[in-house]
Amino acid sequence: MAAPTKTVPHPGRALAALIALIVIMLLALVGANLFSPSQWHKDFRIGLGLDLSSGTQLSMQATTLSGGTPSASDLNEAKTIILSRVNASGNTGAEVQTQGNNILNVSVPGKTTEQTEQLVSETALLNFRQTLLYLPYGAASSSSSTSATPSASASASPSASSSSTAKATPSPSASATSTAKTSAKIVPAATSSASPKASSTDSPKATASASPSASASQPDSAIALGDASLVNKETLALFNKVTCKPGDTTEWKKQAGYTTPEDYDNPNVQIVSCDSQGGKYALDVAKVQGQQIQTATAELSTTSNQWEVLLNFKSSAVGPWATLTSDQYSKYYIAGDDNPESNDYWLATIGIVLDGNVITAPETTSSIPNGQAQITGGFTQAEATQLQNVLQYGSLPLNFKILTADTVSASLGRAQLEGGLIAAAIGLALVVIYSFLYYRGLGLVSVSSLLIAGTLALLAVMLLTKYQNFALELSGIAGLIVAIGITADSFVVFFERLRDEVREGKQLRPAVEAGWKRARRTILVSDTVSFIAAILLYYFSIGEVKGFAYTLGLTTLIDVIVVFLFTKPMVTLLARTKFFGNGHPLSGLDPARLGARTPWRSSVRRTQVRRRPDAAPRSTASRNTGEA
Repeated sequence: MAAPTKTVPHPGRALAALIALIVIMLLALVGANLFSPSQWHKDFRIGLGLDLSSGTQLSMQATTLSGGTPSASDLNEAKTIILSRVNASGNTGAEVQTQGNNILNVSVPGKTTEQTEQLVSETALLNFRQTLLYLPYGAASSSSSTSATPSASASASPSASSSSTAKATPSPSASATSTAKTSAKIVPAATSSASPKASSTDSPKATASASPSASASQPDSAIALGDASLVNKETLALFNKVTCKPGDTTEWKKQAGYTTPEDYDNPNVQIVSCDSQGGKYALDVAKVQGQQIQTATAELSTTSNQWEVLLNFKSSAVGPWATLTSDQYSKYYIAGDDNPESNDYWLATIGIVLDGNVITAPETTSSIPNGQAQITGGFTQAEATQLQNVLQYGSLPLNFKILTADTVSASLGRAQLEGGLIAAAIGLALVVIYSFLYYRGLGLVSVSSLLIAGTLALLAVMLLTKYQNFALELSGIAGLIVAIGITADSFVVFFERLRDEVREGKQLRPAVEAGWKRARRTILVSDTVSFIAAILLYYFSIGEVKGFAYTLGLTTLIDVIVVFLFTKPMVTLLARTKFFGNGHPLSGLDPARLGARTPWRSSVRRTQVRRRPDAAPRSTASRNTGEA
């Protein structure tokens, strides 16, 4: 019968895997600055929470858009949206808590009072509006004089409409200077890989093309792209009054006399708006509002390999969205015509308006009846993510008035940080002293395990700071300190199982493997319980307790890595040395000190003494004297 095969330990492989993991974490930290050591200090940093650094605390009173007391559901929705804005990754240390039925308290680390107010206090109404007029930045000032009667030439263009419509199509020379040219499109999510094409036989529409020359006194609406006849008198006058500039999000509102959200983004009236590039818009009433978005997700298309934003609308918006896109597609969309200097192009765009400012104006290229749309346009990942956040978190159902704004001093945070570090140092020192006193030579393994665990935890926190905006709070430091005990507990379990095997009389090498088999299950069960507790604590807790739970779960995973890739492999290697393998009294594995049944040296001598088969039996006297 064949002897059972034994698993041969390979400690070198485990240690190589650990080294590879550390190298990968370091490379991920330095990233593009790999060959620029002078920039490494920007990567090797730890984000600190409000209790360890400076920051801002706000108290805000909420009212409905009509000035009434908010409902509990509206307040909770506003809390969720604001928390998403200030704490998008979930680990920045920012907090939003309700007080009573109309107060929100916001704490944001690392932000000034002005930054925090700008971040959370605006109502941030989000609306989808059809573009009626568009004037690119600089178009009005660079126009030439105009004649009283422009000459028009009729041209046919395809449309899904059954009736012909005539529209003035001015082509100002200034349009060539447009800086707001957009290539973004809204398409059905199911057919995002291709833009729909309209057949020239669908139903033609007559489009008058005119080339007026503008005078300096000519109103902006006369040279803007779109259809001024769709704009009411008040909005048209406002359009001619307002001047948009690149980067301006507030000054133009003052020109227009807008002072409240009801002024600059009332969903029930036409409005004037500007984009970040200085383009000016006259926009129709809001057909769909931000609260009606179910989800918005930025992802990389598998067909075009470009970043896109997927939109899913709630059931209440499916009908209005279908009507808006169908109306634009049938009246204004021309397949293959992406000319941003034509009227039809801009009449087929939807202005996505946040806080009265146009974020983007994608062109509608198809009717979208199912409430599932996709915004494409050659976005970068950052642009797609920003648009996703605007769509997902942009719209608040309430107005807010700031009651108090307090700045947290950085000196207090430093004092708390120093206290936490001192506590960690004392705890680590006590564990080290205990390890050397009780385990002697094995204390080197335990201390090294703690150092490796600390290194991995430090690198992990730095990575989370860089890629997830993680902020370490005092409660998080408490979780890291507890991790010292978790790691110590793991090697204590292993060492005690190993010493039990030595007490049974086993040589050190087989004792290491036997002890590991017994300890491994216990360590995994213990760490699993700790990890589950951390998950539950993080899910059900609020505030600083979440920070404790997060670091507790992180360091529990690190403990498993350290025990399997360092502690056990190192003990296996040390068992092959003379100092530990022969049970030196200072090794911590001396059989005599541990009370082994059969000390290793005595056991070896006994196996070398053998009696010959033909030896005469011992006499009674020899038995009594102990002689052979």
